[in-house]
Amino acid sequence: MQLSEQEIIRREKLDTLRNLGIEPYPANLFPVDTTSKQVKEDFSEGKQVVLAGRVMSMRIQGKASFAELQDSEGRIQIYVNRDEICPGEDKAKYNDLFKKLIDLGDFIGVEGKLFTTQVGEKSVWVTDFKLLSKTLRPLPLPKTDADGNTFDGFTDPELRYRQRYVDLVVNPQVKEVFVKRTKLFNAMRNFFNDKGYFEVETPILQSIPGGASARPFITHHNSLDIPLYMRIANELYLKRLIVGGFDGVYEFSKNFRNEGMDRTHNPEFTAMEIYVAYKDYNWMMEFTENLLEHCALAVNGTTEATFGEHKVNFKAPYARVTMTDAIKQFTGFDITGKTEAELFEAARGMGIAVDETMGKGKLIDEIFGEKCEGNFIQPTFITDYPIEMSPLCKKHRENPELTERFELMVCGKEIANAYSELNDPIDQRERFEAQLKLSERGDVEAAQFIDFDFLRALEYGMPPTSGLGIGMDRLIMFLTNNPSIQEVLFFPQMRPEKKGPELTEDEKAVAELAKAAGQLALDALKTQANLSGKKWDAAMKGLAKHGLLKVSLEGETKIVEYKG
Repeated sequence: MQLSEQEIIRREKLDTLRNLGIEPYPANLFPVDTTSKQVKEDFSEGKQVVLAGRVMSMRIQGKASFAELQDSEGRIQIYVNRDEICPGEDKAKYNDLFKKLIDLGDFIGVEGKLFTTQVGEKSVWVTDFKLLSKTLRPLPLPKTDADGNTFDGFTDPELRYRQRYVDLVVNPQVKEVFVKRTKLFNAMRNFFNDKGYFEVETPILQSIPGGASARPFITHHNSLDIPLYMRIANELYLKRLIVGGFDGVYEFSKNFRNEGMDRTHNPEFTAMEIYVAYKDYNWMMEFTENLLEHCALAVNGTTEATFGEHKVNFKAPYARVTMTDAIKQFTGFDITGKTEAELFEAARGMGIAVDETMGKGKLIDEIFGEKCEGNFIQPTFITDYPIEMSPLCKKHRENPELTERFELMVCGKEIANAYSELNDPIDQRERFEAQLKLSERGDVEAAQFIDFDFLRALEYGMPPTSGLGIGMDRLIMFLTNNPSIQEVLFFPQMRPEKKGPELTEDEKAVAELAKAAGQLALDALKTQANLSGKKWDAAMKGLAKHGLLKVSLEGETKIVEYKG
């Protein structure tokens, strides 16, 4: 492994610490009794405190120094005086350990008393400190100039998502998104629990992928020698529990769909599904709008949220529009009673990409998605979907060509889906068989299996039930004004990391200058790099070896071109 100059220096310091008898990774606990936030909120001059965190800045000033510690709640300034922490003749703890062997990013624990500096900053006067963990890589800390402008920030999205642990340290505001995510889950859980519904767990590894139309991830169970599928939805298992006698069950489930990735889709995502006996989709609409109003207040303290250029209000009640009326409003086309061939021609006439694998449900879904969905900004229930689109949903009580289903649209995206659940086992079997035929025609998202055990469960009888599913990742996107799902997942799925060449710090500096310019004169690059002759020669030789720079002659001028 090729190490940068700073990494080499830090490893040398690690060896020095151990030679001095100082364990850089001590095992025993450090008795923290407060946090930076608590210090500032409950400040009392002279109060004794013990706290710990990362060293994020240092201002060494001879016999006394200032530093900033960052813990889980924020930052606090500390003041370290040589004679305070080294009251005897031996001043090594300050002169050698603190001034020379502590680096930015290291974890230290401090004991001391609270005081206010001459400029009014609440700080800790350190009476003793201890190294708790030595960092071997320097943090990519942003810098601020005299005018308050920040540069060299850790802002590249791919690096931030791939190294979330660094992102959280150097961009502490990112943490607030995940604090709000937890608040959302807690608010929803409390809402359900207060109504007496039970949180349950269902299998992630399933012998038949069901409950939704999606491509599954496939694995193999060695002992049983059978294929298993990662859960695409937990619906059919939750409804089995309604059959078994529970009146209301819910689950926050990790689901997995072997599909594309974009700003609103991750192959692993979190959904909440709840099923309540003796209810229908009309009841569920009111339940949903009250739930989301409650959650918005819990997360942001208001029902209003900003998402991009839109102001969204989650205060109940929400508008209700049938799918037929929505398509008619935005396309002028009435889907009522239309055959598959008529829908196919209509969609093609609207410029929508269609193919022969698509049945009626898929064609209607494409028309709505392309021409209607993006128009619904404020929370709106789209209701009464055609029967071909909803194989697990009860037929509409007034029109057997439709189903008692709604989806909740916000800012042109679906965040919730709900049914009056189909509990007729014969009808359900026919719907499964229709899905199987679509799969055989080439529709990769249609159900490829019939869950005969679920049909057997329905034959034992399931009471009238309404179910609701909410995409938790997408909902928190709206509540935190994040247009990308990667921003609300700690560790989003990423392509395999490309392993570039390991560069020294000098090579990185020269490469960044060349990359920014694209092409420039060799002499100009050397001036900008401001390296000694020996370091310049070594950096250029290393970059040429890695194929990152090409030097060519134009007239009498040597030109450097970045090739990374």
